[in-house]
Amino acid sequence: MKVLFIGGTGTISTAIVKRCVEVMHWDVWVLNRGKRPEVLPEGVHTLTVDIGDEEKAAALLAEHRFDTVCEFIGFVPAQVERDWRLFRGKTGQYIYISSASAYHKPAADWRITEGTALANPHWAYSRNKIACEAFLMEKYREEGFPVTIVRPSHTYDERSIPMGVHGNGGSWQVIRRMQAGKPVIVQGDGSSLWTLTFNSDFAVGFTGLMGNRHAIGEAFQITGDETLTWDQIYRTVADALGVEARLCHVASDWLAEAGKKEGYDFEGSLVGDKSVCVVFDNAKLKRLVPDMCTTVPFHLGVRRCLDYIQAHPECQVEDPVFDAWCDRVIAAQEAAKALV
Repeated sequence: MKVLFIGGTGTISTAIVKRCVEVMHWDVWVLNRGKRPEVLPEGVHTLTVDIGDEEKAAALLAEHRFDTVCEFIGFVPAQVERDWRLFRGKTGQYIYISSASAYHKPAADWRITEGTALANPHWAYSRNKIACEAFLMEKYREEGFPVTIVRPSHTYDERSIPMGVHGNGGSWQVIRRMQAGKPVIVQGDGSSLWTLTFNSDFAVGFTGLMGNRHAIGEAFQITGDETLTWDQIYRTVADALGVEARLCHVASDWLAEAGKKEGYDFEGSLVGDKSVCVVFDNAKLKRLVPDMCTTVPFHLGVRRCLDYIQAHPECQVEDPVFDAWCDRVIAAQEAAKALV
């Protein structure tokens, strides 16, 4: 099977490309700007171009037809409209990576299925994903454009440990705070439910949809089976570090306001996503991909992350601005408690 990845070197797509080459033994092509070529396995064919330059991309693609095209970097409708122009009649399937953050926040039911309403007033990122889905499904209904929608939730790899509240530099500064014995901020009361999926597990579900006729015109969420509270997530990280977890619970809407001055979009990432309980029902996916399951539970995944990060200094991004902000937020909450 001949497959094309638009992107192909990100957190999710890297694991899928690897599985396509090493397990599925497919003819794999990647179209991107040539960044991070070192992560691609041997045997991958590359088309180096900025797909935003539609004319150049069309010229590179002119002689190709693919069984499946996978779009990982389409964030706004104009980008998927461009893809539709580039790939209509040139692929048997177009898989669009949307987001589970597109589901209504909060949903009417804590169990999330593909039929859960799509609406997120708190995050423009999610609303743009919804608009992309709408365009593609319209083209499927009107002319048979062979789209499959995939909605990941929080998928991670060995380069970064998942955290709810972190700065623009990523989660390393939260790790540093834990190692220094400082309190770390957890949104809400820490009891909301969340699902974390290691990228190699996600790849099993995704490749099971590639080339699958039953997936055309359908949407699928792909997540692991393990559900944790945010307190459990942070305490698991602390266990892996061998330190005590000092957790400071702060209301999500308060964090959203407090973060604006530093440019943190906690309204989107927390109120519109991570602070809401979500438990995913993946029955629809597993009917097509029965092999999909969690093989890397979080207590193992976090250790894999720490081993990698500690061996790769480039992943250790210091963020003194976020560190100081955390200190101010925690001090302000403690001062407020003293006034009661």
